[in-house]
Amino acid sequence: MFNVNLLSRYIPIVLVSASLVACNKDDDDNGITPPDNLRSAIDYSKLTDTTAYANFFADNSGAKTVDLTPGSTQLLMFRAINTYNGTAVGTGATLDSTVLKNMFSNTGNPFTDAALNTSGVNLRSIFASSLPAADAEKERKTLEAAFGPIATASKSVTATASEGKAGKLVTGTSSYLVDAKGIEWAQIIQKSMIGGLQVDYISNVLLSDKNLALDNSKVVTGKKYTELEHNWDQIFGLLTANPVYGSKATATSSGESFIGSYLWEYNKEDFPKIHTALLKGRAAIVNNDPTTLKAQVAILRPALEKALAGAALGYLGKWKTNATNDAARAHAIGEGLGFIYSLRYAKINGADAAFSDTILAGLIGAPNGFWGLTNTKIDAAAAAIRTKFKITN
Repeated sequence: MFNVNLLSRYIPIVLVSASLVACNKDDDDNGITPPDNLRSAIDYSKLTDTTAYANFFADNSGAKTVDLTPGSTQLLMFRAINTYNGTAVGTGATLDSTVLKNMFSNTGNPFTDAALNTSGVNLRSIFASSLPAADAEKERKTLEAAFGPIATASKSVTATASEGKAGKLVTGTSSYLVDAKGIEWAQIIQKSMIGGLQVDYISNVLLSDKNLALDNSKVVTGKKYTELEHNWDQIFGLLTANPVYGSKATATSSGESFIGSYLWEYNKEDFPKIHTALLKGRAAIVNNDPTTLKAQVAILRPALEKALAGAALGYLGKWKTNATNDAARAHAIGEGLGFIYSLRYAKINGADAAFSDTILAGLIGAPNGFWGLTNTKIDAAAAAIRTKFKITN
């Protein structure tokens, strides 16, 4: 997102590694060593793109071994933050930065769903959690620093925005709340959370070598699953609320939300592979089959990063194609800025904070932010992304 030291002179309040490395153990070990009889073997051919993830996996007594609760709760909290931010343009509500901060950390009973308040789960602790502690904390504070600008802008929700003036920009039936520099903070927060929450935690933590070496030789005390099985289940819960990922997709809608939706929109090639990879990876854990497990990881991690890069490029392009529509352009660049921030979590492609921050500075480094954007700045940002991610089309 926006590095505070780097961009604080440009906007009033600034928004605020590792690829899979070779495992020290050989492939026959890889930390996955359950006794052969812990679970009955799963025939991979029985896994289809309509197999319901949570209902398929069971122990030898028939008891279900999947618990999606942690990931599903995190996804619900993400949705709650996004919904709250939308109330400004939706109902004219004034937002409270303290409420947003409390939702992020799950303190002070901030959620209207009481079950979330008492869940023992929070988003702050997993946001950017693949990074060293000091760097992770910096990114968390950066996100929290974005809560102030959206709250301030919401006080002007009845005004029409213009250069130097916060308010709404309207196109057709759509309204977007922007600050005096034309920045739509709701989109920046959402897209930045897609990267720092979903992509980083799924790709760089849950699918890391460290977590793929969690114990799989016995069930967790009082539970039906092993540590490794539960680690994999968190991926599914945080990615989708649907029993079958992608099952609600149509020609015009993904039927998913957040990164699940952008996989459909900006990575059509990999979108149909995701559900099967999640199923097959879980089955590989049951089967004590690290080779097949690694093959699914090799599908999932690059797919997430490709979706981020594709979305960043897509919204930069939409800024250009809406050259006479300030509302559409501001909305496009708001989404684009959030996705560009999120590229710092694309570790397989070698992106990092410095890469993201350099692009962001080139886009909104001028004193008037969105209002000072030009085709030249957009093209330079797009070229940097294409080069880093080896995108030629």
